[in-house]
Amino acid sequence: MNLSYFIAKRISFKKTGGFTGTIHRIAVASVAIGIAISLISFMILGGFQNEISNKVFSFTGHFQVMKFMSGNAFEESPTSKKTDFFKEYPSEAYITHVQSFAHKPGLLKGDEEVEGVLMKGVGPEFDSISFKTSIKKGRFIQFSDSMASNEIILSTKIANKLLLDVGDRVTMYYVQEPPRFRRLEIVGLYETFLEDFDNKIIIGDIQVIRNLNSWSEDQVGGFEVFVQDPSKLDENEELLYDIMDFDLKLVKVKDKYIEIFDWLHLLNNNVYVFLGLILFVAAFNMVSILFILIMERTQMIGILKSLGAKNSQIRRIFVWNGVRIIGRGLLYGNALALVFGYLQDQFRLIPLDPVNYYMSFVPIFWNWPIFITLNLVVLLVTTLVLFLPAMVISNIQPIKSIRFD
Repeated sequence: MNLSYFIAKRISFKKTGGFTGTIHRIAVASVAIGIAISLISFMILGGFQNEISNKVFSFTGHFQVMKFMSGNAFEESPTSKKTDFFKEYPSEAYITHVQSFAHKPGLLKGDEEVEGVLMKGVGPEFDSISFKTSIKKGRFIQFSDSMASNEIILSTKIANKLLLDVGDRVTMYYVQEPPRFRRLEIVGLYETFLEDFDNKIIIGDIQVIRNLNSWSEDQVGGFEVFVQDPSKLDENEELLYDIMDFDLKLVKVKDKYIEIFDWLHLLNNNVYVFLGLILFVAAFNMVSILFILIMERTQMIGILKSLGAKNSQIRRIFVWNGVRIIGRGLLYGNALALVFGYLQDQFRLIPLDPVNYYMSFVPIFWNWPIFITLNLVVLLVTTLVLFLPAMVISNIQPIKSIRFD
């Protein structure tokens, strides 16, 4: 057995009591708390970013393909499902789903109030499963093959303004010449807590918009494209351009809602600064604790030197001791963070104010590569700094250290 490792095991806190044992436990606790807080921070940050991103993407897709147009910014010029893009996208492996949409502005009239809204028309291919998490009451629209559905979904914010609920019937007046109206039935209420959607968007059947605009069955306002890996949007954007018709434009949703995604990106800076502080504190604690252990074991160092032990061998004793402390701290810290993450993910114990945080609970995201990398970084940095206090061993003289008290 390695002599340095053997001695390190013998002087660990399991083998000693009193002051040395207390110092070891403090060291383990400091590492455990640091790694636990770091892991929890990344869980919450990842959960927050993932939750907000998914809400936006479930509403809009990752990309939107539509015709170049000038004029009313609330409505799209019609494009067709007979375009080369719509015919060719199934052969592209990175595209998981494409759904059609169209928008139509209007006034929604309740029993007492009137609200300006933007109706988003969708079809049977709409990804209602992803959107289901945003539906707070009622159900999604049921489409008919023979006629336009008069069912709509409102945001809870619009419904509260107009004093409406699931099952109520409303009248919507559409902005066009001549003005037209439709009687619609509310079948569901959604809530994303994002003002861009909740303040103005209602969801209805795209066939209603086709009828109002006198479009043919194959005409739509545009296509929402979902890709397999949202982290590769820039690469996918280049590939999409290659299969698009010359009269179509491509809009990346991250650019369309740039204020949301820039804000989410800025949150990374806070966590990285926080991680830097945690690493600094953990490294400082390990250096301080190793200095204390060296001071307490000065006599042992003198005896080992007098018996012929080399400085490098003695240094490795304390480095091994420090690594054991770090390893135990990482084990306890990971266990604490994972238990917290599991409980919060399953039971949502910590609530949030959705007005300020855009969600009603603290979200958790399990990013295992980040967790493993974080553990390795903490282990590497704290292990490297252990060699700094170990260097003082070279200056300890055997005769003086044996007399040290």
